[in-house]
Amino acid sequence: MSSTGFAPEVVAAVCAHMNDDHPDDCLLIVRGLGGVTDATSARMSSIDDCSAHFEAVTPDGVSPVSVEFPMQVTERPQLRVEVVRMYNEACAALGINDSPDLNERG
Repeated sequence: MSSTGFAPEVVAAVCAHMNDDHPDDCLLIVRGLGGVTDATSARMSSIDDCSAHFEAVTPDGVSPVSVEFPMQVTERPQLRVEVVRMYNEACAALGINDSPDLNERG
């Protein structure tokens, strides 16, 4: 395991899933919770026990963005719960009410 509490292969799998299957959701999280409202795309670069980390593309270039979890995450299933929560909170912050819940999409 890494010092973040998750094995590198877990981090790689979570990031690959988000970047391959949910790139628009990464962008919503960066815009709604990361405060980078001018981001045009985003990818998850890492995840640890305290935060999800993204790279946001803006008109000024690529910027790192971290979105903290409200509590430390110690188990892999909690990562999914936290990412879904972030997505739902980002949609609410951006006034997106008709977006399907990430839970329903995998």
